[in-house]
Amino acid sequence: MTSKSKSPHLLSPIQLDDLELKNRVVLAPLTRARAGTSRMPNSLMAEYYAQRASAGLLISEATVISKQAIGWLNSPGIYLDEQAEAWKQVTQAVHDKGSKIFLQLWHMGRASHSSFHEGELPVAPSAIKLNEEYIRTPLGKVAYETPRALDTEEIPSIVDDYKQAARRAKEAGFDGVEIHSANGYLIDQFLQSKTNKRTDIYGGSIANRFRFLKEVVTAITEIWPANRVGARLSPNGIFNDMGSPDFRETFTYIATQLAPIGLAYLHVLDGLVFGFHELGEPMTLNDFRKVFSGPLIGNCGYTQDSAELAIANNSADMIAFGRPFISNPDLVERFYNGWPLAPEADLSLWYSFEKEGYTDFPAYKE
Repeated sequence: MTSKSKSPHLLSPIQLDDLELKNRVVLAPLTRARAGTSRMPNSLMAEYYAQRASAGLLISEATVISKQAIGWLNSPGIYLDEQAEAWKQVTQAVHDKGSKIFLQLWHMGRASHSSFHEGELPVAPSAIKLNEEYIRTPLGKVAYETPRALDTEEIPSIVDDYKQAARRAKEAGFDGVEIHSANGYLIDQFLQSKTNKRTDIYGGSIANRFRFLKEVVTAITEIWPANRVGARLSPNGIFNDMGSPDFRETFTYIATQLAPIGLAYLHVLDGLVFGFHELGEPMTLNDFRKVFSGPLIGNCGYTQDSAELAIANNSADMIAFGRPFISNPDLVERFYNGWPLAPEADLSLWYSFEKEGYTDFPAYKE
């Protein structure tokens, strides 16, 4: 990885192997729930991503790899050829603005509910219930259920679901894929000792808990070269009732194992603004830099100033912005010109099903 600037900064270009990005600002994956009950990408979504395509790299909202992976109302899918075809309007809209876009591959695991699955329980590495107040489902707000632990022989088919989703992402015109291994979803549930109590080859030791992610990476890199595959981790987070006592050993091992593969990047939610499990000193980007030599994306609560500092001191190569990008579609232009940011969007509109709170935020006017 090389930069076109001798002194890299947030708005300077970066070369990710064969992929040239016009700046180091990344649109973080943000679940926005505008794909309808068919989970089909649409023109409204194409408009949304095009509005934010001044970022050097856009990472799509989490996109389910199979029907089993579903657990969020109106989130998009990539498990049908028709969905891949529909995604083309999004990738084309982003490419027309001179940006690149990766598709984030998602399986929700225990963070789902039987009402999404015709009465069948959601699956997980172990039958451990998510300890949160409620989940939003087609039935409204309901209590989480104890998931069904996956049988060993079921896991290869889920790995293949990731592979087929990656294939469809390539057909849809994406520039790469990101494996969602964070935030308490299925892969993270396998990685963490809090949620993985298995006694087979996918549980117990850190190496065994890493096996599922390793197999997913191996399968996807049969479709994409490794330099077009990213992975996302959340070592410090509590979202979806996560946080394991051995988190430092676990995530250091994971990054060490991923390092020689030559991934496009490692995307680390290192910020603490959305909660920290307080099971030890939080992991920083510098902890990952020690064991992962490839490009690093920092995420969670960054401002323009803190992002610039992270890049200047070589803690990160890129910084992903989430919430600021919702109400500031021209976030990069605001950074470049020193314009103030619009207030954070109304949370009640984040997951509505219309353009309100989605594509109706104006660009800055002096």
